[in-house]
Formats: sequence, structure tokens, C-alpha cells
Amino acid sequence: MHARRDGLERYRQTQVQSRTPLELVVMLYDGALQFLGTARDAIARSDVAARREAINRALAVVSELQNTLDLERGGDLAVALDRLYSYVNARLLDAAALNDTAPVDEARRVLAILRDGWTTIAAPPPGGAAR
Repeated sequence: MHARRDGLERYRQTQVQSRTPLELVVMLYDGALQFLGTARDAIARSDVAARREAINRALAVVSELQNTLDLERGGDLAVALDRLYSYVNARLLDAAALNDTAPVDEARRVLAILRDGWTTIAAPPPGGAAR
């Protein structure tokens, strides 16, 4: 089992190292959305430990996205993203405090929209050349 876990970790590292910065952002969104799905399921089955773990992991991803913003050079877009990430964090804290799926669903909607936008930006242009 240990060798399998080591192999999986090496695969993940290779996957991350071979991605463009834009693709890495999409991967972060994918991770956050996956954790929110896990949190929602945990809330539905009243699994407090799993809910806490999933929400904490989602918060960590959103914090990483927020920490990478360059508010000085990013202009209005960076400021707007910062506000959205703060909103998502607040909704996730509400979900944890209230043990409620509605704030999780709201956070998921916001992150899914952002993820779709980043996916479009990260996609190679027509003609196949990578950005």
C-alpha cells in the first residue's frame, strides 16, 4: 500500500509540474469544488468530522487563490476576485457554523462560474498552439 501511495504522489507531482500556471489555477478550483461536494455530502449525513475536514480543505484552496492575487497590478479584476474569495470564505464559515448545505451550494456556484472562466482562459487557442 505504501508503494502505491508513493507512486500516486509522484504522479500528482508530475501532473502539477507539467501544467501551465493557468491550468494550475483550474486545478485549484477543481479541488475546491471537490471538497465542497464532500462537505455537502458530510452535512447531509451529519458527519461533523468529514464536514470539518472538507470545509477546511476548501478554505485552504480558496485562501491560496486569494493569496496569489496581485491587488496592485491586477486592477479591478483582482479586487473583484478578492471580494468574491472573501465572500466564499464567509459562506463556508457559515456552512460550518450552521451545519447547513445552502452556504456550501452558494460557494459552489460562485467557484464553478469562476472555474469555467479560468478554463476558457487556459484553453489552447484554436489552431492547437498552447499559450
